[in-house]
Amino acid sequence: MNNYKIPAQTRIGHVHLKVADLERSLSFYRDLLGFEVTMMYGDQAAFISAGGYHHHIGLNTWHSKDAPPASTYGVGLFHTAIVYPTRKDLAVAYGRLQQANYPLTGAANHGVSEALYLDDPDVNGVELYWDRPKVDWPKQSDGSLNMYTRALDLDSLLKEI
Repeated sequence: MNNYKIPAQTRIGHVHLKVADLERSLSFYRDLLGFEVTMMYGDQAAFISAGGYHHHIGLNTWHSKDAPPASTYGVGLFHTAIVYPTRKDLAVAYGRLQQANYPLTGAANHGVSEALYLDDPDVNGVELYWDRPKVDWPKQSDGSLNMYTRALDLDSLLKEI
């Protein structure tokens, strides 16, 4: 049992977030980031996706309608990471954020990926990123990953558009 490794094809299917205001959250995830609504559950929940999947993100107000954001220093979700297929796709998302004057909380080059960080309207952390090709990931001399956090060149990113 100690040597068990989860299958390499395993993936995380979706995240389901408690939100205070469903329409406000849809304005962010649907209207700004571009997710499609696949199903509404009355006025209490929405299921959204990219490309017609049943849902990548669930949003609900079942226990959180009009509630304040979770404490920064409490346990809970640090961020939801949304992977874009290409650097150009990430650049387009960044351009949309800029056009909407939506603030970033950070931007980083991690060697294996490039990422934009922001908060959704309920102060849930969101990471928008693309992965570099695996063959380009930085490695240490023993073959393990050499991830780091360096400033992301946002001007270079925008040149992808």
